Order: sequence, then structure tokens, then C-alpha cells
Amino acid sequence: MTLASSTGKGIFLTSGVLYFTRAARIPAQEVGIGLSAAGIASVVAGICAGYLSDRRGPRAVLMGSLLLGALATAAFLPVHGFWAFLLVVVAATSAQSSLLVARGPIINHLAEGRPQELRAYIRSVTNIGISVGAALAGWAAQADTVGTYRQLVLVNCGCFLAAAALAFRIPRMAPIRQTTEGPRWTALRDRPYLTLALLDGVLSIQYRVLTVAVPLWIVGATSAPRWAVSAAVVLNTVIVILFQVRASRRVDSLRAAALTLRRSGCAFLLACAAMAWASGIPPTAALVVLGAAVAVHSVGELWQAAGGFEVSNVLAPEHALGQYLGVFGVGMGLAESFGPALLTWLCIGWGKPGWFVLGALFLAAGLGAPRAVRWAEATRGLYTPQDELGAAPQTPRVPAG
Repeated sequence: MTLASSTGKGIFLTSGVLYFTRAARIPAQEVGIGLSAAGIASVVAGICAGYLSDRRGPRAVLMGSLLLGALATAAFLPVHGFWAFLLVVVAATSAQSSLLVARGPIINHLAEGRPQELRAYIRSVTNIGISVGAALAGWAAQADTVGTYRQLVLVNCGCFLAAAALAFRIPRMAPIRQTTEGPRWTALRDRPYLTLALLDGVLSIQYRVLTVAVPLWIVGATSAPRWAVSAAVVLNTVIVILFQVRASRRVDSLRAAALTLRRSGCAFLLACAAMAWASGIPPTAALVVLGAAVAVHSVGELWQAAGGFEVSNVLAPEHALGQYLGVFGVGMGLAESFGPALLTWLCIGWGKPGWFVLGALFLAAGLGAPRAVRWAEATRGLYTPQDELGAAPQTPRVPAG
């Protein structure tokens, strides 16, 4: 199911802008505004999906998200104006964010006490699917005809329908009963957890570095060959596919997760510094430095993904797991919405100094993670019912060994 849905995601990420500008004839500026608005809407959708996942069951939300994704993608075909485009792109991105939120509780349910390992396997499969989708999008971009782009939309829709069909095989999960009196939106009042979500959101800006900042930097500021843009994405994808499971195995406690997030901030700083150094040197040297930067960046991505999943999962109380995971996605959603503009301003507008500023921002977020985790641990009693606290030693979600 993940392979099918992530193939559709890869198609959209790689060719969505091309379809709307070249096939639907929507001005590029309006497409940019619409995608930013959709990113903000998807944050709200993720929070609501988390709440519904707790109350109605994550399987229902998962299937609803896949069907909405298929319907919204099919609706791309008749779109020709800004408002119609805005409606369908908001629906498509909201479906994607809801899908990710609903998947978390399902992973916990299926993993039999080892969600970190299953999550790592799923992330590797996700990268394979995105790569397949990107390859299909590359074929359409090479042909660059309206008919080809429309065929790609149909393939994208078919991917989501296939994923929805496969989702029928996921076992049903009973909704979570509200076990305590008090506010329904506990996660929005949990300041330590919100702090961690924002820190992880800052680190999540790294997901846009290789797709926004690096291509513009390679073409405009280095002497490296232009095929290095594609090579950077391929190298990153291969590293994630091969090593995500291995990188996640030892992240089996909150302390390990906090230290892993800190290491990711350090790795992103080194990668940003190397990106800056790649400018102004001969082509071969620039290619080598860029390759090293992408490799270090990819290692940081492995660490950030493992650490972020662990803290978001373990610190979330059982009675509001979906709600908490939806709130944790706020940081990622904000990074998706505002990251491209920030990266363009810093790395392309400022040049070399901007890369160092970006690296310092990553480092600060990584260094803040251990303190935020300790704060969250110390305040769990304020947000977790006593029956859950008492039962935790007998039924841990993630074993210590």
C-alpha cells in the first residue's frame, strides 16, 4: 500500500508544478501561491485527521484519505482556473497529510512492540515509490505534451486507488475511548510536545534542501555539471533506502532519540558548510564536495527521521495517539509551506553566508532537542492518565532492548 501511494506522491512532487503550468495553463506565480496555501491547509487537516483517527479508528481515516487523494487527483484534469486549482490542490495535500497521520497508529498496531523498525522499513519503501514516481514524471517532462501530462494524472489517480484497495486488507482497529475528563484537544495544550514538534519542524526544512536549494545552487553558483542535480537526489534516495532500517535499530528510548536528533543537527551544519565550499572551485572538485555534502546530509536525514518518530510516538499518550501525531506534523507542515521561500532567500539570495546561517539554524534545533525531551518526560503526568502511567511498565510500546 505504501509503495502504491508513495509512487503517486512521487509523481505529484516531481510533475505537479509542470502539469498546472504547462497543461492547465495556470501562471507560475498563482501555482506557487496555491501550493503554499495548500501546505497551510494540510497542517489543519493533519490535526483533524489525528482526532478522527482516535475517535473513528485509523483504518477508516486511512482509507478515506486514499480515496480523497484519488478523487482530488482525477479532478486535476478539468482544472483551468486559479480557484478550481486551489480547491483540488488543497484536497490533494490534505489527503496526503491525513494519510501520514493515520498511518502512525496502524504501524503501532501491526508492529507488535517494534514500531521503530517497521517505520524504518516503510520509509525505505516510501523512498522507492517516490523514485518510481519521479522516473515516470521524468518521462512526461521529456515528452512535454498536454496528452502526456494528462496520462500521468491518470496513473497518479490509479496509484491511490490501488493503495485504497490494498488498505482493505489492514485489520480493523477499534476507536480509542476517551478515558479522562478534561479538554479534548490535549495535544494543543502540551507545551513540551509542541516545542518538540516545532524543533522537528525546523529540522524538517532539510527535506527541501535537496529539491529547492541544491538544484539552484548547483546551476547558479558552482561549476559542477548540471547532471549533478539528479545525481544528488539519486544518492540521497539510495542512502535512505539502504540504511534507514539500520539507523533506526538503536533508537529505542527517548534518550537515544534526543541524542540522535542532536547528531542530525550537527550533520546538517556540516552538509551546509560543504555546500557553501562547493562554490568557486574547479568542476571536479565541486562535484566531489557536493557528493560529500549530500552524503552527510542524507545521514542527518536518517537520524532525524528515526529520532523524530521515536519522540513523537513514545511521548504521545495512548488515549490521544492520533491527535498527538497530527499535532507533531504541524512542524513538518510549516516546513513544507515556508521552507522553499526561506531556502531561496538564505541560500540563493545571500549565497555562502546564507548556507552557514541555515546550518546554524539546524544546529540550534538539534541542540535544543535533548532539553525539550527532558522537559516532556518530566511533565508526562500532566497529560497522560494515571491508568496509562501505571500500565506502561507492563505494556511498553517500544521495548528498551
